[in-house]
Amino acid sequence: MTPPRVDTPRLVLRGHRPEDLAPCAAMWGDPLVTRHIGGPRFSEEEVWSRLLRYAGHWALCGFGFWAIEERASGRFVGDVGLADFKREGLPSFDGAPEAGWALAPWAQGRGLATEAVTAALSWHEAHAGRTRVVCMIDPDNAPSLRVADKCGFRPGPPAVGWTTPSPGTVSFGRSGSSCSSTADFQIVSFSSAAPVNAPG
Repeated sequence: MTPPRVDTPRLVLRGHRPEDLAPCAAMWGDPLVTRHIGGPRFSEEEVWSRLLRYAGHWALCGFGFWAIEERASGRFVGDVGLADFKREGLPSFDGAPEAGWALAPWAQGRGLATEAVTAALSWHEAHAGRTRVVCMIDPDNAPSLRVADKCGFRPGPPAVGWTTPSPGTVSFGRSGSSCSSTADFQIVSFSSAAPVNAPG
């Protein structure tokens, strides 16, 4: 599947292109972006692998990540979308796409993440036929917690036994447009420092 274009009042969500490597590498190489996903900055090689993984998700899963552009300027804003990372030790994620988002520092604090995530989730609801979506957020990442709340994600009961480089990371779930039920979703208690894929 080719990534569809999704337009919002201020943004364009589109498939990634080879020329996105430079702005993507700049974003993922910025410690302000990576500090809440438990890892150091990403190398250009790692970001290139990320772009290839984005393309593979669309081809194999029928959903994936978009590049975010500012409509007015065409400037690269960040990445947003859904993925199936096949994470081990989280059975509640089985069959549920995991939402993720990352914005360049210049674009943060303007409501653009909420706008992009809302558009991605709306597309998914309209086209994918599955409405359960999960996400994982460091509890110290207050901006992303606000985005998740605005987009209908809700935490649920605790679970144990998974590891991450960011102890205390929590998972959130969202059931379509109506998010009153939290029964399917878990807050995950973490230990140790095993590597984990960042969103995307």
